[in-house]
Parts: sequence; structure tokens; C-alpha cells
Amino acid sequence: MIVHDGLFRYLRAMLVAAVALPGVARSARAQDGGGDTVIARPLSLGDAARLAAHQSASAQEARFQAAQSAAQVTQARSDLLPNVSAYAMEHGVTINTATFGFALPGLDPGGELLGPVNTIDVRGKLSQTVFDYAALSRVRSARSTAVAGNATASDAAEQAAVTASLAYLRAQRADADLAAREADSVLADSLLGIANDQLTAGVGVALDVTRAQAQVAAVRAQLIAARNERDRSRLDLLRALGLSLDAHVELADTLTRLTMSDTMPNEQAAIAQALRDRPDLRAADQQLAAARETSGAIRAERLPSLTAFGDEGWLGTNGGNKLNTYQWGVEVSVPVFDGLRREGRIEEQQARVSEIDVRRRDLRQQAAIEVRGAMLDLGSAREAVDAAREQLRLTEQEVAQARDRFRAGVSGNADVITASLTLNTSRTQLVDALASYQSARVGLARAVGSVTSLP
Repeated sequence: MIVHDGLFRYLRAMLVAAVALPGVARSARAQDGGGDTVIARPLSLGDAARLAAHQSASAQEARFQAAQSAAQVTQARSDLLPNVSAYAMEHGVTINTATFGFALPGLDPGGELLGPVNTIDVRGKLSQTVFDYAALSRVRSARSTAVAGNATASDAAEQAAVTASLAYLRAQRADADLAAREADSVLADSLLGIANDQLTAGVGVALDVTRAQAQVAAVRAQLIAARNERDRSRLDLLRALGLSLDAHVELADTLTRLTMSDTMPNEQAAIAQALRDRPDLRAADQQLAAARETSGAIRAERLPSLTAFGDEGWLGTNGGNKLNTYQWGVEVSVPVFDGLRREGRIEEQQARVSEIDVRRRDLRQQAAIEVRGAMLDLGSAREAVDAAREQLRLTEQEVAQARDRFRAGVSGNADVITASLTLNTSRTQLVDALASYQSARVGLARAVGSVTSLP
């Protein structure tokens, strides 16, 4: 039943992923020979999380490990099911009468050769466990382990979703940083044009042109680095999504368009959700239950077991001289003493139960801490975004005023260059603040166990 349940859960997960990712999971196609993978529509942050949870290498590996655990249930159940076999044997034997240990009347005491005696034996065999509480306990233990495996697979999928979400944000940050450097480049070119025009008109100095040229060169170097970071972030995103490195992925969102909320979630409600929904906590609960079932199964090995067996077939000296024969019996097996091996296994399993229980309780406390920490990060990041936007607004105003003074010939371009450097820094700080805020959103979603529910 566990195998069928596991298959049902897998198919249901496939269906959910297909519904949640219309045009993404179903539209991703890989050409033979390592060709491009095409995503039919722009990929949102939530799409990236769900796609990675569905098809990343770590998520798939965890699902296959869960399938192995489910298969072990069938193996454990085999101890309770009938065991049927058949065989056919042709056998020949000769006997030295001296090996009997006593003289037979009419035979040489020194030994005579009897035979050969050739026999043909064809029969079927059946054995059935009537009662074996230890085997029943092993089946229950295997089922608990399979459930724990599914929970662990869910946790691996959530971790893959977190990795993909952060990779998505890094790609967005790289795009935003590239856009900022392009804006810096436009400003630097503009200032160089003004300096050249003033020098040509005789109202400027060569020093202003040199300063402007140096600023253009510096911004160009930053632009090259930003483009390289953008390309590298795309590779990391494709790796996190489990896509071909030749795939083309278009981001549906930018850092400035992602959701920003002015309200904070309730802390106690978030902690309660984390304790209820986090897959790593559910996995720890199931692992503890499986360890306890295993301990009970070992203890059950002390109990007797009852098995019925029998065989029936034909036995004779040749194909035309054979008779129907059979054998049957009932066997009761009672464990008496195994050199304390079973007791050692029980102690080992009890230590494992205690270990998992300690880790589980620590994990629950860690979940509460992570929720509170994520909420602190989210609130701080939200304030940092507001501060960075105000700083950018004032810096843009400073650059505009300095440029107007430079264009009017009231001052050189030193003030404009200084203001543009400050503007460069302000743009970078806003990008960092926006990226930190979105990372805090992902961190809070991870803390409460809802990364795959991101929009």
C-alpha cells in the first residue's frame, strides 16, 4: 500500500507543479543533443521557487531517496507473505556399505559398492508465516521511514526553492546594478560633452575635459564589471533551476517592481505557522516516529514466531516410476539468547531516538528564532529602502544643481564629478537596500515554510 501511496503522492506533486507553473514547467523543453531550453513566458520569483522545488537536482535526488524508502516497505512485508518455489532435480548416488559403521548380513564387512541409485524429484514448496510480531513491527517501521523520507524530500524541495529564490534576487540585483552603471555612463558622457563644448567655445579649460574623460573611463570599467556579474548571475540561476546552461530565461520582475509591504506580519502567528508548516520540522517529527518504531521492532524480535510449511511432488527412479510424495509441518521459533546482540541494538536505537528528539526540540527553537530574526531583517530593510530612496533623490538634485552651474560657466566640473560619484554610490546603495529587502522576504518565507507560495 505504501508503494501505491508514494506513487500517488508523486503523481499529485507532478500535477500541482504543472498547475502552479502553466507555461513554465510544462513549457520547458530540452532539445536532443544538449540544445537550448526555452521558457515560454517571463519567470517570476515564485515561479523560480516552484520550478526549482520540482526539477532541481537536489529535489529530484531527495524524491528518489524517498522512493527507495517506499520500496523497502515491500521488502519488509515479504516476511509476512507466502513464499512459493518449485524445483526439479535428477540425482545419482553410490554407497560404500563399510561407511554404515556395522556389517550387513550377506555383504562384505570390508565394504561393497551399492548403486548407483538414480532418482528424479520434482516438487513445489510453500511456506507461510502464521504469526510473527517482529515482522509486523518491521513493516510498521518501514512505513514510518517511508513517511519520513517523503517529509525529507519536501524539505529538500523547500531548500532548493530557497536557493533558486536567492539566485533569482542576485540576478535581479545584477540587472539593477547594470542599469545604474548605464545611467552613470550616460551622465559621464553628458558631462564630457559639456566640457568639450565649453572648451571649444573658449569658456572652459582643458582640465575640465580631462576630469570628464577620467570619469567616463572609470564608469566604463564599472559597466564592464556589472555586465560580467549579470552574466554570471544568470548562470547561477540556471543551475539553481535545474535548467540547461544554454537556456534563455527572462525575469518577469525587477527589484523596484517586487512587492513591498508597509505592514509587518504578526510575530506569534508567523511562529505558529512555522511550527506547523516548516518541512524540516515535519521531517524531524517523522524521523522521530520512525526511530521509535524501529526500536519497537527490535524489541519484538524477543517474541516467538509461528510458521507453516509444506511441499508436494513426484519422486522416483525414472520418469515412468515415480510416486506422489509430500512433507508438511508447523514450526515454532523461540529466541532464547543471541549473545546480547539484540540488547546492544536496542541501546543503539534508543540513543538514536534521543539524538533525534534533541535535534527536533532544538530545531523548533531555531525556527522561532529564525522567524523573529527574519522579521527584524524585514523591518530594518524596509526602513533602509526609504532612506536610500531619499538619499538618491537628494543626490540627483545635487548633481542637477552642479551641472547647471557648470553649464553656466559659474564653476568648473569638479563639483559635478564629486556629485556624480556620490550619485553612483547612492544608486548602488538603493540597489543593495532593495535586494536586502527582497532577501528578507525570502528569509521570512523560508522561516515559516512558505517559499513555494511566493507570488
